[in-house]
Amino acid sequence: MEPTGKKPVKGIKIRTVNLIMILISCCLYLFLTTATIRAFRKYEALISATDNYIDCQKNAVLLTDSSDYLTEQVRLYTINAQPQYMEAYFTEVNTTRRREQALEQLKEYKVSEQTYHFLEIALEHSNELMEQEIYAMKLIATAQGENISTLPQAVQYTILSEADQALSPEEMTQKAQQIVFGADYQSAKASIQDNTDYFLTSIIDDTKQEQQTSALSLKNMMTRQQILISILFVENVFTFLMIIWLIIRPLKIYVNNIKEEKMMEITGSYEFQYLALTYNDIYEVNAANEVLLRHQAEHDPLTGIMNRGAFEQIRQILKVKSNPLALLIIDVDKFKLINDGYGHEVGDAILKKVAKLLVETFRSTDYPARIGGDEFAVIIPDMTPDMKSILSNKINFLNETLQHPKDGLPQISLSVGAAFSENGFTDDLYNKADTALYYVKEHGRCGYSIYGEQEKSAEKPNTP
Repeated sequence: MEPTGKKPVKGIKIRTVNLIMILISCCLYLFLTTATIRAFRKYEALISATDNYIDCQKNAVLLTDSSDYLTEQVRLYTINAQPQYMEAYFTEVNTTRRREQALEQLKEYKVSEQTYHFLEIALEHSNELMEQEIYAMKLIATAQGENISTLPQAVQYTILSEADQALSPEEMTQKAQQIVFGADYQSAKASIQDNTDYFLTSIIDDTKQEQQTSALSLKNMMTRQQILISILFVENVFTFLMIIWLIIRPLKIYVNNIKEEKMMEITGSYEFQYLALTYNDIYEVNAANEVLLRHQAEHDPLTGIMNRGAFEQIRQILKVKSNPLALLIIDVDKFKLINDGYGHEVGDAILKKVAKLLVETFRSTDYPARIGGDEFAVIIPDMTPDMKSILSNKINFLNETLQHPKDGLPQISLSVGAAFSENGFTDDLYNKADTALYYVKEHGRCGYSIYGEQEKSAEKPNTP
């Protein structure tokens, strides 16, 4: 719809300003994103180098601990000749394998060849040390007269020299102890530790160098980022000022007009003036239709009280509340006979009368609704079982009034089922009230029943 009274607008349009600002912002963001990605990669390289060192250190410690554990077990075996120490030794070698696991992980790290050379030397010395340890265990096992076939394969396959085979058991024991406690053994272990330390020192040096390179690159990139951010800040400030002048200011005026439910003031850019004029053209139509549509959606067209849809909405709202309430389900007794005997016009008049009487009898805070043909419901908030006398009086008043009509309409009566809830509108509340209503219908109609009591009010009017 073309708005009436449209005025020509001079000056720049919002979309033109937006296009220019978007192009500038995209270029700046592109440069900034590129610089950020590069900085992030350098940061990742720095973190990777640091993590590499930490992992290497952990595995180096694991390697040392494993070596020390093997030394401890073989020494205990040479002293006590107890099989459990040999078993513990080979469990570490074949099952736990901490040394092998540490070495495998260390081999995966990206280090220089010179750095890795130290690790190879440590590994070589470690293997030599294991051979000495197994030889010492073979000496002890032989001295003790152990069944060689029951020993671990590494011990079985180790062959003693002819000279050692000629030794007495005591001499074999002494030589085994000399092997694992001697100066050569200690020197070999020291060499393993020294080369492991050299390995770690080299990693530290490599890490520091990589850190320095990454830090310098990060510094340069951060400088470029600061420049780009400054430019972007200026551009954003300019854009913000333009938005205030071209968009926010007229929007504020229009929002106030809408809040105050007034016609829009014709101001702002071309787009906003066009919007205001269009809005004003349909404002009056929408304002008139809104009230009518809302009332039709929530109210029964015959009686004017809430319909089933509005009742369900109230029901859902009260489900999340914990306040006590009561629910009445009301049925017009023998309504079909009234329709058949007096006609639908009289039937409609009775339904209107019942609805009007419900509104007048109950509080303004209660919710009467027509939920079916001749079925009504009333939700009564803040109603507890100890207030049932009030409820009884209201229901009896309804039936007394309908039993003695003064408007020429036929006598009617109501059957009412009631149920209470202490925690809002529970899922089973409707069924409880409906069960109570069924009880009333089965016992003569024209009265009420409260769910759980299984009796009607003693003050029931006579059934018509």
